[in-house]
Amino acid sequence: MRKSKVIVHRVFRHKVDRVPEFQSDEDAINQLQQLLTQIKAPILLILDDVWSGSESLLENFKFQISNYKILVTSRTAFPRLSSKYTLKPLNDTDSMTLFRHSAILLDGSSCIPDEDIIQKIVKCCAGFPLALDVIGRSLCGMSAVTWRKRVKDWSSGHSILDSDSSLLGCLKRSLEFSDDEIIRKQEIILKECFLDLGSFPEDKRISLIPLIDMWAELYELDEDDSIANLLELIARNLASLEDVPCSFTRKHASDFASCYSEDFISQHDLLRELAIHQSNLEPVEQRKRLIVDISRNNFPKWWIERNLKPINARLMSISTDEMFSPTWFNIQPLEVEVLVLNFQTKNYAFPDFVRKMNKLRVLIVTNCGFSHAELGNFHLPGSVPCLKRIVLENVSVPSLCKSLEQLRSLEKISLLMCNIGQAFKSIQVSNALPNLVEINIDLCEDIAEFLVDLCDIICLKKLSITNCYKFSVLPQGIGKLVNLEVLRLRACINLLTLPESIRSLHNLTIFDTSYCLKMTWFPEHIGEFFKLEELHMEECLLLSNHLYQQWSNQLPPLFQNLKQLKLVTCDEEMSNLWEPVKEFHTSVKVKVIRSSGLIIRRVGLIFAGTATESTSLYGHNSIY
Repeated sequence: MRKSKVIVHRVFRHKVDRVPEFQSDEDAINQLQQLLTQIKAPILLILDDVWSGSESLLENFKFQISNYKILVTSRTAFPRLSSKYTLKPLNDTDSMTLFRHSAILLDGSSCIPDEDIIQKIVKCCAGFPLALDVIGRSLCGMSAVTWRKRVKDWSSGHSILDSDSSLLGCLKRSLEFSDDEIIRKQEIILKECFLDLGSFPEDKRISLIPLIDMWAELYELDEDDSIANLLELIARNLASLEDVPCSFTRKHASDFASCYSEDFISQHDLLRELAIHQSNLEPVEQRKRLIVDISRNNFPKWWIERNLKPINARLMSISTDEMFSPTWFNIQPLEVEVLVLNFQTKNYAFPDFVRKMNKLRVLIVTNCGFSHAELGNFHLPGSVPCLKRIVLENVSVPSLCKSLEQLRSLEKISLLMCNIGQAFKSIQVSNALPNLVEINIDLCEDIAEFLVDLCDIICLKKLSITNCYKFSVLPQGIGKLVNLEVLRLRACINLLTLPESIRSLHNLTIFDTSYCLKMTWFPEHIGEFFKLEELHMEECLLLSNHLYQQWSNQLPPLFQNLKQLKLVTCDEEMSNLWEPVKEFHTSVKVKVIRSSGLIIRRVGLIFAGTATESTSLYGHNSIY
């Protein structure tokens, strides 16, 4: 409690002429409570820049005194505190004000150069209060030449962290994890997860799917562990959970893992620079991850020089811009297990050195352009023997199908915002992908039906088709997927009904038809899903009305067979039907989603919701 004693001493020094001697830390807290009790006016105790692991410290200052409140500012969220508020980056006006305040000399005089230079510096700080303050103080009293040199360095690709050790030092403190909170191994992995976020492009939302895939292979984390690490990074303000309008619901943190394909995170530009800076501290041959940003065709010097020297990184990320032409210098990436390719061109060819990645297990391809990209040389990843997971975003899939036949080791494929067309009709999918256990299809606007041939992949365990507004038909063949454990048909608003054969899916543990607005039929034989643990059916408006009438205000008796059921999410009307079931299965939790309306709003056409739960939403306190 030594920190408590220091804080109490400061409060007394501020309020009384003579600070008493404290016999012990407990005595200091008791005397502070007596002092605050004597103050008649409302009291606000501000604890600034409180670090992670200080929960017990905060508890010491919680007193039952009327009109007494505590305001905590922190880089880290404290879940036990109520009324949390996250500060967003500063706007241009406030950024300029803070920077000018920090850059002005103590006597009030100013040596600030012209407005254009200031605006360029402020833009580099991207609304980050700490950066604005530290950079402003570092330039205070400096000559105009020094200011211009800083701007020139940053404009030529140098990191803002390279030119300011004070800012780097402040940001690095965010990566100092306490051994009191998490064991050493978890601490190391959490830091590695943060550094991996630098693999994705600047100013781009990051889907959770590729993160979970890469961490599964690099650190052997399952989905729950990966989600827990993400929530910890979010709590420490090292990443932000995006409010994505397409997700229909803004989920409570406890629901974060229930349908992670709809969730995205983002990272402030400076934090991305910090991740890259920390990853680049070692020599190229010793780095665990290689993160390369290529502007036009300006390859880094080490790339050109390492033509025949092996690269030992386990993760390699290559980002190219719209001016890049596919002329690759050769390298030897023999140890790469995760390859992340980010590009902006309409046509993109895989580099020849991919064929050398015999240890490659995860391939993540993201087109950051505005239209679906055509991929060339896709046969190269097909020649890799260990490739288990592929994530394709904003690409055209049909041209890849011939190459898919080579991916016999593939276990999971995720198609995000892709053009699927007739992609899988030209190959015998069950023969081409005999080990496939998971398919994710999200925001693929042209898919109208689940292809019958995909129903022959008997080993499939997870199928997720979400936010595909043209999707309207699930074939009878779906009943052949007898090993299916998770079926998500979330936000497919034109899906009208489910085939009768769905009753054959006896191994289902999660079944989600939420936001299928036009669905009018639900399998009455759902009681045959003996292993079902979660049932999500919120905002199925027509379905709710239909079932309420069809079942005469009570669920069919077969529903009582759902012995493993733990969670049901639905609207208020449907929740009334579940009350009798709760009498038989006391462990069932029925979560009511109260809708505040639907908004149709995506690039062209997106269906988004603004649903709120009966419980409070997750948030956290301020940053810096």
